[in-house]
Parts: sequence; structure tokens; C-alpha cells
Amino acid sequence: MNIISRIPHTIKTRIAAVNTYRNTKSTISFICRKYHISKASLMRWNKAYDGSDLSLKDKSHKPLSNHPHAHTDFEARKIKNLIRRNPHIGLNELYTKLRIEISYSRHYTSLYRFLRKSNFYKPVISKKKVYVPKPYDTPVNVGEKWQMDVKYVPKPCYSSSIASDEKFYQYTVIDEASRERFIFPFKEQSSYSTIEFLKRAISYFGYIPKCIQTDNGFEFAHFKDTLKIHPFDKVCMDLGIKHQLIRPRTPRHNGKVERSHRNDNERFYRFLKFYSYEDLLNQMKRYLYKSNRILTSSLNWKSPIQQRKDLINNGLYNYTLL
Repeated sequence: MNIISRIPHTIKTRIAAVNTYRNTKSTISFICRKYHISKASLMRWNKAYDGSDLSLKDKSHKPLSNHPHAHTDFEARKIKNLIRRNPHIGLNELYTKLRIEISYSRHYTSLYRFLRKSNFYKPVISKKKVYVPKPYDTPVNVGEKWQMDVKYVPKPCYSSSIASDEKFYQYTVIDEASRERFIFPFKEQSSYSTIEFLKRAISYFGYIPKCIQTDNGFEFAHFKDTLKIHPFDKVCMDLGIKHQLIRPRTPRHNGKVERSHRNDNERFYRFLKFYSYEDLLNQMKRYLYKSNRILTSSLNWKSPIQQRKDLINNGLYNYTLL
């Protein structure tokens, strides 16, 4: 095909073609070859031309009616109201609220496209080189492996009533199969806090896992002195738990708990303001209840609580009951 035929024709070309067709005895095939147009275009322009340039101007191709499967006015109004009341709501949390409140049955991608077309959600285009992860064998049994890590509670969340030299730490553990989490704040990052957190986590989940995976932080292991037994390793051995360390300086190997910390920044710490350790403890407890009940795409749009129940009902569990 000639490349000229793919270029949009100007108004001047269209008028010249119509005038040639109307005022001369040239054949249609000659006019089409001369102006690089099709017969259908010539007939359409001839029918529309009334002597003014506007009559041959391209008109909008937008459909006059909505698509039969488009979002209804009720759904669009509900989405706008939820965003208006929660301007910083995340996409997953918005989808969860719609599923619960109005039995929203559309696909997750349909909601994303609606928000993008309505300028509610604009994706951030990253120019960084995309890391391609290697295949990871995620356990399918509840209690087979936990990932554990520690996160600093961001300083902007501290109120003026808290001493400037005081710090708080969020300990987090996540079950790889169900994605259910347990979090708890401590005033210090130490082996004592790690052991205390492990006991609270076992009490929360109601079972002892087979394996716990952590990084090489001092609160989990003696990274340099491998001959000494860390207190956390001793407790794990007493409980029959395998303590597995990830490769140094590769936090992506503990990706599930690291990703959950990023969610915490977006959903919790971004809006948090606490006035004491007890206040932080209460707010974190309420947030934990909420976060374990948000639908997740990695679980085929189930919440971690639902996923745990389904796996246990199907016999997919590997742990020791208390």
C-alpha cells in the first residue's frame, strides 16, 4: 500500500476531489488515483459537501450510547462517593468495599480502567530497570513457613508528647500460604523482643510453624560469630522450629513480609498519629484486624482469613497445635 493513502486527507484535498467529480467528466477511478483516495471516501464527501469547509471536517467517532456492559450510574456514583470520603484509599481496599457494600461483581481490571478513564487513578511510570524474579516455591500448607521481619515506626507518626529519643519497632510475621499476618509493637529491637514476639505470634495463630525465615539482623542471628547460639535459635530448637536465614543483603528473598510493610506505609503509617505506646498498641491492633480481611489479588480475591479457612478445610496444613 502506498504510504500516502494512510495519511489523513486535508480539507483542501477533499474539496478538490468533490469539485473534480462534480464539475468535470473525469471517471471515478481517475479521481481516486489522482487524489489517492477510495471510491467510498469520494462518495461520502460528495454527499456531505454543501459548499462550506465545515461539512467535510472529521466528526467524532465516539458512540452515541454507552456500552451495554459499562458501569451503571449507581456504581459510578458509589465509587465517586467512596473516593470522596476516603481520598487516600488504595485500589484493593476500594475493590473490597465495593464487593461488600454493593455486591460489586465486576473484574478488578474493570474498576482500574474506570478509575483511569475518570482520572481518579493515574499509574506511576517507573523508569527503573525491572527486576525479573526467579521462580519461588510458595508453600501450599498453612503453618509450613513463616516470614518474619522488623520495621521502624516512622518518626512523623510520633506526637509531641513522646520523647524525642524514644523509638518503636513493629515486628511482623506472615504465613506464606494464607498471607495472614500478626504484628506487634515493641520499644526495643533485640533478641528479647524477638522471642517475646514469637510467643505472641504462636498464641495468635494457635499453632507452632515448621519453619521461620528471617534476615540476618542482630535480633535474629549472630551474623559474624557463627559459633555462638543465638537466643532466638535456642527457642526455635526447643519448639521444634527450623530457623532459615536468607542470603545477606537480599531483602527480596523475604518478599512477602517486605511487601506487607509497604502496604503498612500506604494504609496505616501514612495517616497514623499516636500519643503513647498504649495508643500505638490499640491502633495497630485495630489495623491488624482490618488488614487481614482485605481481598488480595494473589489469593484470587480472597482475604487472608478466608484463605486460611479454605486451606484448613481442604486439609492443607502442616503445623503442631498448641
